[in-house]
Amino acid sequence: MICYDRLWKLLIDKHMNKTELRDRIGISNATLAKLGKNEPVNLKIIESICRELECGIEDVLEITF
Repeated sequence: MICYDRLWKLLIDKHMNKTELRDRIGISNATLAKLGKNEPVNLKIIESICRELECGIEDVLEITF
C-alpha cells in the first residue's frame, strides 16, 4: 500500500497547505483527493511534488506492507 503521510508532514514543515501545493504544481482536486486517500497517482505528479518541495521521493511517500 502507498502511504503519503510523509508528504503531509513535509507540507506542515514547509508551512504549506494542500491547496497551495495543488495550485503550485497544477493538479486537479481529484488527484489531491487520491493523495488524501493513499491511492496511486501518476509518477509525473510525484515528480512535480518533489521538484516543488525540493525533496526526494522517499520524503513524499512510502510503501507499507
